[in-house]
Amino acid sequence: MEKGVLYRIAGPVVVAKGISANMYDLVKVGNEKLMGEVIQIDGDKIIIQVYEDTSALQPGEPVINTKKPLSIELGPGLLTSIYDGIQRPLPVLQQEQGDYIFRGLEAPGLDPKKKWDFKAKVKKGDAVKPGQVIGEVEETPGIMHSIMVPLDKEGKIKEISSGKYTVDEPVGKLDDGTILKMKQLWPVRKARPVGKKLNPTVPLITGQRIFDALFPLAKGGVAAIPGPFGAGKTVAQQTLAKWADADIVVYVGCGERGNEMTEVLKEFPALIDPKSGKALMNRTVLIANTSNMPVAAREASVYTGVTIAEYFRDMGYSVAMMADSTSRWAEAMREISSRLEEMPGEEGYPAYLATRLAQFYERAGRAIPKGKKKEGSVTLIGAVSPPGGDFSEPVTQNTLRVTKAFWALDAKLAQRRHFPSINWLTSYSLYRDALEPWFAENVGKDFKKLQTEFMSILQEEEKLLQIVQLVGSDALPDREQLTLEVARMIREFFLQQNAFHAVDTFCDLKKTRAIMKTILKYRDLGQEALGKGMRIQKILEVKSKNEIVNSKFDKDYQKILTDAEKSMTKEFAALG
Repeated sequence: MEKGVLYRIAGPVVVAKGISANMYDLVKVGNEKLMGEVIQIDGDKIIIQVYEDTSALQPGEPVINTKKPLSIELGPGLLTSIYDGIQRPLPVLQQEQGDYIFRGLEAPGLDPKKKWDFKAKVKKGDAVKPGQVIGEVEETPGIMHSIMVPLDKEGKIKEISSGKYTVDEPVGKLDDGTILKMKQLWPVRKARPVGKKLNPTVPLITGQRIFDALFPLAKGGVAAIPGPFGAGKTVAQQTLAKWADADIVVYVGCGERGNEMTEVLKEFPALIDPKSGKALMNRTVLIANTSNMPVAAREASVYTGVTIAEYFRDMGYSVAMMADSTSRWAEAMREISSRLEEMPGEEGYPAYLATRLAQFYERAGRAIPKGKKKEGSVTLIGAVSPPGGDFSEPVTQNTLRVTKAFWALDAKLAQRRHFPSINWLTSYSLYRDALEPWFAENVGKDFKKLQTEFMSILQEEEKLLQIVQLVGSDALPDREQLTLEVARMIREFFLQQNAFHAVDTFCDLKKTRAIMKTILKYRDLGQEALGKGMRIQKILEVKSKNEIVNSKFDKDYQKILTDAEKSMTKEFAALG
C-alpha cells in the first residue's frame, strides 16, 4: 500500500498528493481511514470522492491507496441482508455502534464466521470453465446458491470436498493452484460478462393489470416510473417487488427520505412471499442509502445493487432490481461534478449524465450466463422523481432514451384515489410486439386485439371529454355516449387495483383477459342495440354490467363474469 497526504478538502471531494493511482482505485482517507474512490487524476494531484462525512478532516492527514477498485463481496449470505451503499451490513453496524453510524466503520459484506453446508457438484479431475457451478449451498429455504468458478479462471479440479465452511475457507483447488472459495470479489463499476445475450421475448408478469395488459415489461427489460411526490412510486415498487415473477429481488433505496426508507425496512421483513408462504426477505436484498447519508455513497449504491443482481443472474435466476430513485443518484453526480469544477450541462447536471444512465440501464438483460445452459435475467425498474412532476427535466428525458417501458405516475389520479395512478395516455411500452407471440401462446390469440381496443377506447374518451366540457355529455351522439360509459368501466373495473386487498392485489393474466372480454361484451351488445334503434339511456341503465367489478375481489372470478355476461344478454333481450 502506498501513502500520500491530504492537500485540499471540498466536502466529499478531497485532493491528495504523494501517491500514484489509477482511476477508480479504492483509497483510505485521513486518520480514521474513511473509504474513498479516485475519480480524477490531475498531474501529481489525485482527486478522491469520499463515501463518508469529511467534517474535521485536515490537510496533511495520511491517504492510503489500496491499488484495488471498489469491489463488493459476493457469496452465501447476501439474501435477507440490509446494506448501506457500499455494502456494509446495517444490522451489524447497529449491534456494534447503536442506532447512529459513525465514520470510518468497517464491516464485511458477508458474515465471516457463519458456516454454510457446501455440497460439491463436481469431482476431482473434472475440467471446469469460467462461471461453471462447482457446488451448492441452500442459502435460504428453497433458494439454492450456486458456488461458481471465478469468471477469469478455468482448469481441472485438483481438490474439492463437501462439508461445512465459512465463505473465506477453501472448498477446493484448481490444478494451477487457484484456491476456490464460496466468496468472490467483483468491482461494482464493471459489468459481469455473459455467455450469450437473448432477445426480450418473455414478459415479467407483475400481477398488476395496467402493466401486464397495456404496458408489459419483458424479463431482462428496463422500465422507468417517473412521478411527483405522493403519486405512489414507492407503493408501486413494493407491489412489483412482492408480486413480479422474479426469483430474486434487489431493492435499492437511493437517496430516499428517511421515513420512506424506514417504511421499506419495516414492511419488507414482515411481507409474506405469496409463492412460498415464507418471508419475502428470503429472496430479497435491501440496500438503504437515505438522503442524509453521504452523497458519494449514494452514487455507489446503484452500482452495488446491479452487481448483486448480475451475480444472481449468473446462477440462472430471474432478478428484478428496483432503484428508488435515479433522480437522487443524478443529484449526487451533479454535486460531485460541481465540486470538481466541471463544465455543467443542462440544469447543472454533468455533461456525462446521459452516458452514466445508459451504462447503468444497459446492465439489464436476459442471457445465458457463462458456463451454464439455464438462462438468467436482470430486469431494471428505475423510479424517477422529477422536481414538480416536470417530465421535461434532464433525468427523465435521458432515462426515456434508454428505457423501453415508461410508466408515468399522475398526481391528479392519485388525488382522485385512482391507484395505481399510472397515466394511460402518457405511458407506453415498446416491448408489446416482441411479447405478442408469448401472449398469443400462453394467454390467448386475441390478447393483442383486446389490448389495442382498450387503448383506442381510452384515447377516444380523452378527445370526447374535451367536447363534454364545452357542451355536456347529453349533446354527444349515442355511440360516443356509449364509448364514454365503456371507458368509465375500463377505468373503474379494470385499471383501478387495490394493493392492500387480499385478492385484488394480484391478478393473473387469465383473469385479466376474462375481465377485458366481459367489458367489451357489454360494448358489443350496446352497439348492436343502438343499431336496432334502442335509446342510449336504456343501454346505460343496464344494471348487470356492474357485476363485473365484483370479479376483482373474488377468487371464483370465472363464475361471476360468466353470470354477468348471461345477465347482460338477458337484460338487453328484455329491452327489446
